[in-house]
Amino acid sequence: MANLFRTFTSNNITTSLTAVGGYNSGTNVATVIGLTLANKSNTAVLVNIAHKANTKTTMLIQNAPITAGSSLIPIGGDQKIVLHGESLQVSANTASAVDATMSVLIQTP
Repeated sequence: MANLFRTFTSNNITTSLTAVGGYNSGTNVATVIGLTLANKSNTAVLVNIAHKANTKTTMLIQNAPITAGSSLIPIGGDQKIVLHGESLQVSANTASAVDATMSVLIQTP
């Protein structure tokens, strides 16, 4: 089994939940080791983060505020999430105000 470190990004997050970087772990096991959401706007925004598995979406964070020019790091340090055929999705209450960066350790068969 090989291990790969990858970074996935999504610029200009929309108001609908969307997978970060379009990433879906497919047949691989992936451990999300970091997720950063950056507010690029001059006003505060609210963000949502969800775990999507098949047709089931479970909210991890809902309406978390990020002040203007700052970031939220909901995954990192001791917090990790393992994905297998699943994805993390994000949205914001203001379209194009937020960028997302997700660091992943992928284990390939």
